[in-house]
Amino acid sequence: GTGPAAPPETPQPRVPAMLMTVEELKRLLQERFSDGEVDVWDLTGTSDHFGVDVTSKEFEGLSLIQQHKLVHEACGEALTTSIHALQIKTRTP
Repeated sequence: GTGPAAPPETPQPRVPAMLMTVEELKRLLQERFSDGEVDVWDLTGTSDHFGVDVTSKEFEGLSLIQQHKLVHEACGEALTTSIHALQIKTRTP
């Protein structure tokens, strides 16, 4: 005898990508723009729509699109996995 059959595997619901917290996103951006000021807030309370405000000398001489691209790059993979919307404000000090 092989004993009782094991219960069938119950399929796990697909867990959405880990949600970002305001603190995590702020830490990412502060690491990238260490000279600057970073403010992050949750736009909807759902941890996937954020507003960010970054003041950095790095933005001097860059177009708005280039500035926002730097912010996107700083967010890295989170931008494709856990962040659905990002409202960006960038400025130079």
